Amino acid sequence: MKRLFLILLAATALLSTASAQTAKKSLDIYYIDTEGGNAVLYVTPAGQSVLIDTGFPGARDLDRIKAAIADAGVKELDYLVSTHYHTDHIGNTVELSKAIPVKVFVDHGATIEEREQVAGFQKAYAEIVAKAKRMVVKPGDKLALAGLDAIVVTSDGKVIKKPLPGAGKPNPACAGFTDRDESRVDIENHQSVGIVFTFGKFKTANFGDFTYNREKQLMCPNNPIGTLDLFLTPHHGSDQSGSPALVHGLHPRVAIMNNGTRKGGNIPSLATMHSSPGLEDIWQLHYSYSGLLEQNTPGIFIANIDEPTAIANLLTAPPAGPGGRGPAPAGPPPAAATPGAAPGAAPVPGTPAPGRGAGGRGGHAGPAFMIKVSAQPDGSFTVTNTRNNFSKTYLARK
Repeated sequence: MKRLFLILLAATALLSTASAQTAKKSLDIYYIDTEGGNAVLYVTPAGQSVLIDTGFPGARDLDRIKAAIADAGVKELDYLVSTHYHTDHIGNTVELSKAIPVKVFVDHGATIEEREQVAGFQKAYAEIVAKAKRMVVKPGDKLALAGLDAIVVTSDGKVIKKPLPGAGKPNPACAGFTDRDESRVDIENHQSVGIVFTFGKFKTANFGDFTYNREKQLMCPNNPIGTLDLFLTPHHGSDQSGSPALVHGLHPRVAIMNNGTRKGGNIPSLATMHSSPGLEDIWQLHYSYSGLLEQNTPGIFIANIDEPTAIANLLTAPPAGPGGRGPAPAGPPPAAATPGAAPGAAPVPGTPAPGRGAGGRGGHAGPAFMIKVSAQPDGSFTVTNTRNNFSKTYLARK
């Protein structure tokens, strides 16, 4: 009996171990709502974690990021990546590093803008990384993650030259590319750190706010990345990024847009995605006031939606200008200009005045919902809208 008991005990332990390994075999990605900022958490099957950007300054986005970290069961961050130094991307980097251990800080080097959007950030950041490990990355560098590749493809205004495995073919989407006037684009955007994650046959990328003309430098005449399964729109789906050369060239199956109600989600970017060959679905963190009825994805794929009366007012009285046909909507006024604060709250100390790189920072009332992705090494993945718990699984490409 004793021998039988030991055999059963050993079998139970083996089953428990196998179950745990099965439960951890996915790459989990959390697209956190920072109201048109950026904060994406990647958790590997081995339990390693990468957080790319930290949203706007203040308790609002900091609490949302902490909630995602807690939901993922993460106790420390292996990497905290700052794509570039704009308010909506590094707003909580300093505060978060006080709340959770960070092994390695990743960035493109010093800012190239004369005026900081978050006052005093460079000094505070320098003090933090002086006591930790810092990677100033260039294209071709890798993050050390077990079980998957994380390769830097853009950084400090430069792009990768050596194609990733299986990539390097001519990009037909480069035909007819016309450079845009980027004189009004904040130049830090050009410096964005872009990383491609490859987990078995699954591939996704995060390009920060990499800009339209630079996308040509990355993707033309040959595509060094290949195809993506999951595409995160650069620059929140604004028309300063998201060229056909990038979007159509990467041939993604699914796109996720980290927009806000009034930031990103512009008609040209949405139209480019809708026309991308092979694109199955677009998931949005917010209903876009810019996209209106014609370009917004169906509501079941949108994580955060305004009150019905606000959307009704918007649709019946669309704003003037590109994509609009009438006067400004009679819906709610723009939310508090201060990021990290509820409407009517006191300003957050050190918060900069609105600027081109930090514009459109209005928030929405009520709870914030994430979009979560669970990817398998065979290339299949499941996307979940946490607002309505709607999930869709995309089978592996044949």
